[in-house]
Amino acid sequence: MSEKTTLQKDFYRESGKWLSKFEIFKKCFNPNLHFIYLFRTTQKHPKNTVLGKFWRLVLRHYQIKYGFQIYPETQIGEGLYLGHWGLLAINPKVIIGKNCNIAQGVSIAQANRGKFIGTPIIGDEVWIGPNAVIVGGITIGNNVLIAPNVYLAEDVPDNSLVIGNPCRIFNIHNATEGYINNKV
Repeated sequence: MSEKTTLQKDFYRESGKWLSKFEIFKKCFNPNLHFIYLFRTTQKHPKNTVLGKFWRLVLRHYQIKYGFQIYPETQIGEGLYLGHWGLLAINPKVIIGKNCNIAQGVSIAQANRGKFIGTPIIGDEVWIGPNAVIVGGITIGNNVLIAPNVYLAEDVPDNSLVIGNPCRIFNIHNATEGYINNKV
């Protein structure tokens, strides 16, 4: 069997089916999947090439149209799932692992002062709920569920549930079970 591309793995998360290039193109009527397609295509091309500049221009147009502020420099692992479109901002220095779900209204930002200067590093199989704010040079482990409306500015260990504002962290073995489907 041939090796699956990152784009195929992203689209697998949505449908649970391995899609051909044509089937992927047909699914691009969905704004979330269309943006992921453009994001991954832009990442393939070096910034200073003609194609790189072209795809960055196209991606910028759709960042404005759909409300996704995710830059091609952002390192996001395979199996990205954007649950809803609109008003999503991720700093280009952020690192996100594989099989992550990100809902609408999420901000993942840089802190310029305080104890946790820098940008977040987010592990594998992390579910980030609507309107969550994750800020600073923090590390979020694997298998973490971040509930809606959480303000998170501290490290989170593996297998955790983060709720509330101010946030509280609970250790739960299967924190994302039932939330992250069709893992790759």
